[in-house]
Amino acid sequence: MRKNFHRITTQGDMQMTNQVQNDAQTPKTGIDRRHLLKMTGASVAALGAMSLFDTTMTKAQDMSNGAANFYTSDKVTRHKVTFKTQYQTFVAGNLHLPNGLDRTKKIPAIVVGHPMGAVKEQSANLYATKMAEQGFVAMSIDLPFWGDSEGQPRNLVSPEAYAEAFSAGVDFLGSSSFVDRHNIGVIGICGSGSFVISAAKIDPRIKAIATVSMYDMGAAFRDALNKSQTVEQRKQFIAAAAEQRWAEADGAGVNYIGGTTLELTADTDPVQREFYDFYRTSRGEFTPAGVARETTTKPTLSSSVKFMNFYPFNDIETISPRPMLFISGDQAHSKEFSQDAYNRASEPKELVWVKDAGHVDLYDRVDLIPFDKLKGFFDQHLV
Repeated sequence: MRKNFHRITTQGDMQMTNQVQNDAQTPKTGIDRRHLLKMTGASVAALGAMSLFDTTMTKAQDMSNGAANFYTSDKVTRHKVTFKTQYQTFVAGNLHLPNGLDRTKKIPAIVVGHPMGAVKEQSANLYATKMAEQGFVAMSIDLPFWGDSEGQPRNLVSPEAYAEAFSAGVDFLGSSSFVDRHNIGVIGICGSGSFVISAAKIDPRIKAIATVSMYDMGAAFRDALNKSQTVEQRKQFIAAAAEQRWAEADGAGVNYIGGTTLELTADTDPVQREFYDFYRTSRGEFTPAGVARETTTKPTLSSSVKFMNFYPFNDIETISPRPMLFISGDQAHSKEFSQDAYNRASEPKELVWVKDAGHVDLYDRVDLIPFDKLKGFFDQHLV
């Protein structure tokens, strides 16, 4: 019989973070800065990699604590792969195989999803490499409409397509001669944490689910951090997206919102500064071929309202008895989402707080990321 998890606090108690400030600017979308800020309230500003916050006072990037987003291993071989979804579109991935893999045996596998607005080269490759070092077959993927995966227009928001990508990843791995199709798990980082939960609710082939620095992208757009957005602000944002959809139907170009700012200012909010340190410095910046730096991490305005209808934690209890592991920094601005998911999920479940870690810290700071915990979780449940 599978042993149930219990909630644990690894190091330190939860501490509420300050509500993010509402000072913001938009990229060049043709929408007035103050008007868009009024429409969105804190919703988009709360989205980290998709934050609207501006930033001005530059500072040296913090490369301490083992930041290693572009980590590679001489114990692992990486292969580019593509595979089809049920929509007959292609998803791109990197398949990470342990060197010396015995292809006559079937071993467990893990699909890894990147933060919302990112690509597989940002955080997901690192996690996949580390899990492959532990003997798993691990595949990082680009969500549809992002990175090397198919989908037009680029940066489109589609929670259903995102969730489908993980199930299609299970199809692909489970069809391999050396993967045990009955033992495939997932790791979702940031926004992908909510997408893997969405996928797992209707795909019991996903045997074990882990999330790291999770964002509930639906709640983030509807309510913002700490539920700081009003219903009226939500409606104003929906109306703005609808107007942009009219504009595009009439032949206008695509508009983008949010995303990590391109430069820092003296007024930069701490949350946006945290993301800038990853997405806009050599620590984690990666711009796929054919993509403008100005639009990386930025979703399209007209499609972003689809997150309003995204409720990944509804019926999360139906994933049981498959195990769930939620990992978050005890200083993360996003920790409310991991706590909420844990509260709603049924056993077996575990919630791990990483002491002194913020949200982005767990993207790439290998001295803080509890890879041993992830290894133990999948060793126990992918058997």
